[in-house]
Amino acid sequence: MIKFENVSMEYSNGNAALSDVSLQIDDGEFVFLVGHSGAGKTTLTKLLICEERVSSGRLEVNGFNLEKIRSGKIPKLRRTMGVVFQDFKLFDKMTVYENVAFAMRVVGAKPSLIKKRVPFFLDVVGLGHKSDSFPDQLSGGEKQRVAFARALVNNPDTIIADEPTGNVDTDLTEGIMELLVKINKLGKTVIVVTHDMNIIQQYKKRVIRIENGTVVSDKIGGDFLE
Repeated sequence: MIKFENVSMEYSNGNAALSDVSLQIDDGEFVFLVGHSGAGKTTLTKLLICEERVSSGRLEVNGFNLEKIRSGKIPKLRRTMGVVFQDFKLFDKMTVYENVAFAMRVVGAKPSLIKKRVPFFLDVVGLGHKSDSFPDQLSGGEKQRVAFARALVNNPDTIIADEPTGNVDTDLTEGIMELLVKINKLGKTVIVVTHDMNIIQQYKKRVIRIENGTVVSDKIGGDFLE
């Protein structure tokens, strides 16, 4: 569960990025997080993975109290989440298999577990046949799927996808969204940060809209105008 209670966050220069945000995302939910550039979406997601700290209020993420969390526990928090970045962040000199396996090696997973889980999640995203390929041999959509496999491989509770359709062709958007729905059906909480109003309208999930650092709308469906 993710729970914001009157959360505010100010940068060191005094600029308020979030102001008195209260919301709850239950385990297994699928949520779109929307808002114009500078609205506070990026800050909110940075708070979730503890790249930024709460200035006031209470924030609970997957059993961790983030306004009081010690630095030594942050890696444990991050293991409960998988983040898919807009620019994929794949290692060019690693194969698809090695890129996904890397996420397990950095948390100390046993080689036997890596050999079991990496092929499984490559199959989940439909790339089992590309395990020996390098990123420069993949399409944009395939790179995105590798990023999803890497985010999933440590069995996180929550997946955060930052503009997952932003760097792929329109024809690939539906496939990526269906993959996110599939991930959600595995029992994962899915948070999609997006500007793509078409997919919001199509999938009719919960939509949290942020403007000027505050939540201005929180409802099911995308039947509102941007």
